[in-house]
Amino acid sequence: RTPGLAACLTPPVGAPRPRVAAELCPYGQPGDQLWVREAIRLVPDQEPDDGTGRVLSVYAADGELTAADAWPWKRSYLPPMHCPRGLSRITLEITGVRVERLQDISEADCWAEGIEEVMHDFDDDSQADMANRLGCCIEDAKPLYAQLWEQINGIGSWDVNPWVWVVEFRRLASGGAAA
Repeated sequence: RTPGLAACLTPPVGAPRPRVAAELCPYGQPGDQLWVREAIRLVPDQEPDDGTGRVLSVYAADGELTAADAWPWKRSYLPPMHCPRGLSRITLEITGVRVERLQDISEADCWAEGIEEVMHDFDDDSQADMANRLGCCIEDAKPLYAQLWEQINGIGSWDVNPWVWVVEFRRLASGGAAA
């Protein structure tokens, strides 16, 4: 006996239907643009040489001057969550959206998540323990990513294996064209 259409479209209990779930992604759909918010610092006691009297501010990441012509905030540091759209230097275009189980992440996606930035934050023993726990080699990216996940989300959160949004994107040049 072959299952009816309803049985074919019904996912296992608790599992979202990937195609439908991707349409509900709160981060956007392919073609949508996202702007990256950055931390900004006021440069104290300095005015530009152009005679406008405006203040100087820089991006905390690299010290590059911002395009801000005023500083209306009552603090010397602006966290990324408060970065205005007009000061964003990076725009991303969503190229794909899907849902998958956390533990299904590929080696390539682990590296794309930026684990090279934190790979020295974990000692060899803890990396070996996680590799053993996952049944893989210590040189694999997944144990390191699992450690990072648990550092952010709590001990044992990797084992829960939640459904996660996978949002793929490409960086656009400042004019809106692909970089």
